[in-house]
Amino acid sequence: MNDLHAILAAQRESFMNELPVSIATRKDRLTRAAAMIADNAEGFCDALSEDFGHRSREQSMLTDIASSVAPIKHAIKSVERWAKRDKRSVQFPLGLLGARAWVEYQPKGVVGVISPWNFPVNLVMGPLAGVFAAGNRAMVKTSEFTPRVAALFDEIVGKYFAAEELAFVSGGPEVGKAFASLPFDHLIFTGATSVGKHILHAAADNLVPVTLELGGKSPVIVGKGADLKQATERVALGKMLNAGQICLAPDYVLVEASEEAAVVDGLRNAATAMYPTLLSNPDYTSVVNDRHFQRLTDLIDDARAKGAKVEVINPGNEDFGASNARKMPLHIVTDVTDDMAIMQEEIFGPLLPVRRYSGIDDAIAQVNRRDRPLGLYYFGGDAGERRRVLDRTISGGVTVDDVIFHVSMEDLPFGGVGPSGMGSYHGHDGFRTFSHAKAVYKQARFDVAKLAGLKPPYGKATLASVKRQMG
Repeated sequence: MNDLHAILAAQRESFMNELPVSIATRKDRLTRAAAMIADNAEGFCDALSEDFGHRSREQSMLTDIASSVAPIKHAIKSVERWAKRDKRSVQFPLGLLGARAWVEYQPKGVVGVISPWNFPVNLVMGPLAGVFAAGNRAMVKTSEFTPRVAALFDEIVGKYFAAEELAFVSGGPEVGKAFASLPFDHLIFTGATSVGKHILHAAADNLVPVTLELGGKSPVIVGKGADLKQATERVALGKMLNAGQICLAPDYVLVEASEEAAVVDGLRNAATAMYPTLLSNPDYTSVVNDRHFQRLTDLIDDARAKGAKVEVINPGNEDFGASNARKMPLHIVTDVTDDMAIMQEEIFGPLLPVRRYSGIDDAIAQVNRRDRPLGLYYFGGDAGERRRVLDRTISGGVTVDDVIFHVSMEDLPFGGVGPSGMGSYHGHDGFRTFSHAKAVYKQARFDVAKLAGLKPPYGKATLASVKRQMG
């Protein structure tokens, strides 16, 4: 574990020696980061598929390669504007006397990045776009559940970066624990809420500021006037992408009782059209490992045992029991109740509970009695109802008339709230997260302390100053 401290010490020393970090240097690091992914795209796609058992190459290009390069390119284009000082006002009459105030955005130093297994390239490089744009160095802890991706990062990083700029660390829970305990200047963790609590405890000992991107049960509300064919297709697409192994995947659907059958039909038809077969279908991703596959199976068994109806969408009538491919079809689960584990845990797989509601306030109440989710999705044509949902629910972010898409908008902050996370990054918000906003005040040449009555002996000027400040 001493190596971790040595890497951190070398990065911090190099960072301090370099200050200030020029815009040209930041752009150069960002350019190298984009090249590291683009040059090795095929290798990453191969590694991703090996780690998952099978993962769609086209999906990996979309969700891990292109979506890693895009935020970096956005940062290259924007960093000069982001890094400009912000002028701030000063109280009367100091401005008239020549005093000035502004905020400068300085890099924090060395940022620790703990990445998850579900998008193990994108959720390294997305944070690094903001980390490098802000002028920092970075240490990355990769997930032990995607060892081939981790090994590829280890293999190639030296061709693009000195270890004092960017270093990768791999290993199991003990390494992860030691990594989270390092005295970074900032730490960003993406992963499960349960693990996030341990990360926060570890960081607290060193008073390390932390950004947590967690998860939770992101609801879909199918509201008044929704186009059910479009809504169910978009929900099915979002749920089956990466076999549901997405922190923002729609976790359950809320629908008026009168439309439940139509919504289930729509989901079934959409899933069948996109994935007429699954076992040999190169477009459909496997569940990452046996432990997660068993957990999902247990959720289904628990729901069935407690009275839920489970429809398996298997249009090709394939024998999944005879396969060890860990491919799991979409399961639509109805008649779900709150005592079922599927309504208590984040699912992270292709299981989709559908729940009835009676009136939009009931739907809102069902959302609000659970932890605040990372995402919320509303479909509907009634502007008043949509406004009520936005006003009366609290979530990390919202996509209206689709699912997941808000995460791909570089100009929107991305993050959770409460149990789904704290802090945000992406685009300008990521630059701010990984920068220190340093207040700078330049005093006027005049004897301001005397004019304001701040110098003893106190007198009329002092009382006048107090009165002016109190308005």
